[in-house]
Amino acid sequence: MRLVRIEHGDAPQWGQVEGDTVHLTRGLGGERTGETVPLAGATLLAPAEPTKIVCVGRNYLDHIRELGNDTGDVPKEPGIFLKGPNALAEPGGTVAYPDWTRNFHFEGELALVIGQRARDLKPDEALSAVLGYTCGLDLTARDLQKTDLQWFRAKAADRFCPLGPWIETDLDPTDLRVQTRVNGEPRQDGRTSHMIFDVVQILTYVTRFVTLEPGDVVLTGTPEGVGPLERGDTVEVEVEGVGTLVTHIGGGEHGVSGSGPVHTGG
Repeated sequence: MRLVRIEHGDAPQWGQVEGDTVHLTRGLGGERTGETVPLAGATLLAPAEPTKIVCVGRNYLDHIRELGNDTGDVPKEPGIFLKGPNALAEPGGTVAYPDWTRNFHFEGELALVIGQRARDLKPDEALSAVLGYTCGLDLTARDLQKTDLQWFRAKAADRFCPLGPWIETDLDPTDLRVQTRVNGEPRQDGRTSHMIFDVVQILTYVTRFVTLEPGDVVLTGTPEGVGPLERGDTVEVEVEGVGTLVTHIGGGEHGVSGSGPVHTGG
């Protein structure tokens, strides 16, 4: 099932996608209200309402190598950093190129949306805490990443986490293709089976220290091929079985909201 969050009336509204129709629901995972809207005419919002966005860094060996961080053994535990809800951006929207960085990078990823309160998860119950999966774009001010104490500006600035286009609830995350294209040109092409720490390991590790709440988001890391963006670029992150998240890079300091047409991808 595909779950979407859309603009409808005066407030965001959750819904279920069937074909070309969105069936509105009473909240995320709630009963249908009986009202429908055409998917093609819907303005999509980021499909999550998180208290926090937990991110895994350096989870693909080839990505570690391309950034020059291959200094010894493979990491023995996931490297975790945080983004706040302020970082969310809608699918099809525009994220301004910040005027305080000179090296603005894309990182396409598989994202998890949590469906139930989770603490101290065991391996055999970890996936049951996941509501579903979506596409994430971890935007990064690479130059400031070298000077930030906790990657605050580099990773957690406003609109540095586009998410979408929707949540796919019926998906096996163990071996999905994750691709990123910039202006139609392939830049990243990896598989989740190449992650150093898989989804189960990530969830059991994170929930030892932090309680994940319904709606929280977990980004699982990016494959090799990251690189700089320019003003006017269009970034597409496609996750097999989910679809395609499209983000436009604009000028100026602050992001400009506004969704474009729905892009479904594969």
